[in-house]
Amino acid sequence: MNDDIRTAPSRDLPAPSSSRWYESLSFRLFVLTLASILLVEALIFLPSASGFRNAWLQERVQAARTAALALDAAPSRNVSDELSDDLLRSAEVLAVTEIEDDMRFQLLSAQQPITGNMYGLDLRESTMVSRSFSAMGAFFAPDDRVLVILADGSAPGRVIEIVVPQAPLKADISAYARRIAALSLLIAFVAAGIIYVMLHLLVVRPMRRVTLSAEQFRNDPGAWTRRLTPTRRRDEIGRAQNALAEMEETVASSFRNRAHLAELGSAVAKINHDLRNSLASAQLVSDVLARSEDPRVQKAAPRLERALERAISLATDTLDYGKATPQAPRIERVSLHPILEEAAGEALAIYPGVVWDNKVPSEQKLDADPDHLHRIVSNLLRNAAEAMSAQTDGSARIIVSASGHGLDVADTGPGLPGPAQENLFKPFAGSTRRNGTGLGLVIARELAQGMGGDLILARTGPDGTVFRLTLPGLGA
Repeated sequence: MNDDIRTAPSRDLPAPSSSRWYESLSFRLFVLTLASILLVEALIFLPSASGFRNAWLQERVQAARTAALALDAAPSRNVSDELSDDLLRSAEVLAVTEIEDDMRFQLLSAQQPITGNMYGLDLRESTMVSRSFSAMGAFFAPDDRVLVILADGSAPGRVIEIVVPQAPLKADISAYARRIAALSLLIAFVAAGIIYVMLHLLVVRPMRRVTLSAEQFRNDPGAWTRRLTPTRRRDEIGRAQNALAEMEETVASSFRNRAHLAELGSAVAKINHDLRNSLASAQLVSDVLARSEDPRVQKAAPRLERALERAISLATDTLDYGKATPQAPRIERVSLHPILEEAAGEALAIYPGVVWDNKVPSEQKLDADPDHLHRIVSNLLRNAAEAMSAQTDGSARIIVSASGHGLDVADTGPGLPGPAQENLFKPFAGSTRRNGTGLGLVIARELAQGMGGDLILARTGPDGTVFRLTLPGLGA
């Protein structure tokens, strides 16, 4: 930021450089992504742990079934103590019993007394929900618990019962949980890092530019010159950036116009006093001329007096316009035709090549302020004449006519360019001349609206331009 940017008021938010890192959107997105992935992994872990526990138990049952088959092959289904101990050790169980027709057959007896809290499990009737709850309970079960497991035997109609200690299952499932947790953390950090980078590039960094631009604009919109550039993105962030860029350009133009208005007001304030004195002197001269006996002077003197009075009034009202308090209209019943003729005489005096055609009936009357109406028409005629100043073949023509739509002022000029049409009634923006101020149509429209009417561009093109003035009692 430039050194000439003023300090924002104390109520402003802290500058981005002073914000804490853990309050940034990037960090919050990373933590949110990491937490979301870990939550999903936790939800997946429950059935995964249940499957691991069930597989662990089924391995012991299958080993017990294999031992039972080995006993079936032995004479009288009896084996030595050494072989029984080997079978129990290979099956990782404490004892194996087979149940058939409500009769119990001790296949492999425990080599030592079984102590501890007995806990029964029937794998034949287990469900997914029960297995999930049992898997979670395995983490918190006491180490001295002994599981008595019932499962289908090696042959139809047989049920095998095995006795298994809880401690090995608890140790194995805890180790499995640690492996899954480590893998989940690795996956979560990798996925969160990838998502973080993508979000940082697509969301955080563009939003940071928008935020910094908005904060700089808030601190000092007048002195700030670094603006956002429009983007081709069509998502919400792209639309927000384009909207902010357009707003900055609009406000910057408004500041330029305000500065222009301030300079204009200052210049007018400096010359207003001298101008009024000069006009007052001219008015004294016109009073002397009015007493002349020359018929030509007597004919021109009233028009000169009215012109000077309007000039003095205009010089006084210019400052009021700069203060956005234009003089209220003085409505009276006036005849339209002579006002048009007088305005044409003043506006077209320096354009002898322009043909003036007043088609308004001489009896046309309306309620309006004659001075305001004179200023409106003078501005329209002067603009039309200036637009046709390059036409030296005698085709320059201004036609004024009254219809049911209003008072139409038409010219045979080349028409208005596109940018001028869009900014016709914006101060300092609608002029097509190098030295134009762009205030003529703005003032004319404001005067028309002050009298309850309006001024619009009816049409424009290569064959000419038509402005339409509507007033109460004159068209729609």
